Formats: sequence, structure tokens, C-alpha cells
Amino acid sequence: MNEEYKRLAGEAAIKEIESGMVVGLGTGSTVFYFVQKLAEEIRTKNLLDIKAISSSIQTEKLANKLDIPLVTFQEVQEIDVTVDGADEIDKYLNLIKGGGAAHLREKILAQASKKFIVVADESKVSQKLGEKWAVPIEVIKFAYPIIENYIESLNGKPDIRLYDNGTPVITDEDNYVIDANFGIIQNPFELAEKLESKAGIIEHGLFLHMADKIIVGSNDGIKVMER
Repeated sequence: MNEEYKRLAGEAAIKEIESGMVVGLGTGSTVFYFVQKLAEEIRTKNLLDIKAISSSIQTEKLANKLDIPLVTFQEVQEIDVTVDGADEIDKYLNLIKGGGAAHLREKILAQASKKFIVVADESKVSQKLGEKWAVPIEVIKFAYPIIENYIESLNGKPDIRLYDNGTPVITDEDNYVIDANFGIIQNPFELAEKLESKAGIIEHGLFLHMADKIIVGSNDGIKVMER
């Protein structure tokens, strides 16, 4: 049923979009349904003059396939609404993201947006971050052994993310991803500050006080969490 909940959430986010907007396109299985719905609304002319910015090569390929007009930050510097997914959501609308290894670009889009909307199925909601998901950390290849040691010094358990063939996952920006399991994160802001202080860490997957609205697909239909 999770797939149906994802579809409900992804398609519901289309109500946040108006003609003439610049739309940020996140990455992931729930955003897939939003992108499909956006393309349908453009094709049927329910939405006009839409421009979109993609957070990943994966989403860019999907948008091109669906004839969604894409632009870059060289053409626009502000996004009206970004719609993205999340791997874990707490009751304060804080997020863990990066399951698709796109959290660096996703955070860039979120920070450049007037409004940041998150779509998810109900399995992604937790009382506290870290209950269900490790924190993805994008690191430069040169530094990853040092970063693994640093994560351990913060009482985390680092695992470099691997493809099925055993080679490290490479992000769109040509970096590695370390999944750092800190258990339940009592103070995500303190952890974020410590991660941001370490050279070699490009970006972490803690998105704190960034989401304006969470659209959750569930057995009871759509639930909305707002700041």
C-alpha cells in the first residue's frame, strides 16, 4: 500500500503550483508522482509558463522525457515552490534526506525556494529523527577515511554507501556518501553544527526548520503537517 500512499501525496502537491511559477523538482519515488502530475497539468494547459529546476540527473531525465521545461540557476536565482521527498520526518517537520544521494542539490533547491513542500507516505513519520534512518553525509573522496573516524568520535556508525557490485556510490557531484547511524538523535541541531564544522564533509542530510508543509499519504487519505 505504500506505493498508493506515495501517489496520493505526490499528486496532492500539485495544488501548491500556479501558472508562471518556477518549480523545484526533488528526487525520489514519491516525487516521481508529483513530476508526472506536473507534466500532465502542463500538457493539458491547466498550468502555463512553468519552468522547473531539477535536483538530480535522475529527475532531469524524467522531466526531459515528460517535456517539462527546465532551467538552471544561471537563468533564475529564486524558486517559487520546491516539492521533494524525505526519508524520515519528525513532529517538528525536521527531515532526514539523502536516500537517493541527491541531498546536496536538494538542499540547494530548498534554500533557494520561497516555499518548500515535502511529500511522503506515512511510514516516513517518526517521533524523533534517527529512529528509522541513518544520516547520509556527502564527502569528498580524498577525505572519506578521516570523516569515518570523525563520525565514530561523535558516537556514530559510518558505512560508505555501495552499489550492488561493491563499488562506492558516486553522487552527481562526484563525491562519496557515508550513511552515519547515530541512533535516535536527541539534538539534531547540535549534530548538524558538528558535521558542518568538519572539512571534507560537503553536505549532510539533516534538513532542519526548512520544510513549510508536509503532505503525507496514509490509509486515511491525505494528512498535512504545517509549521
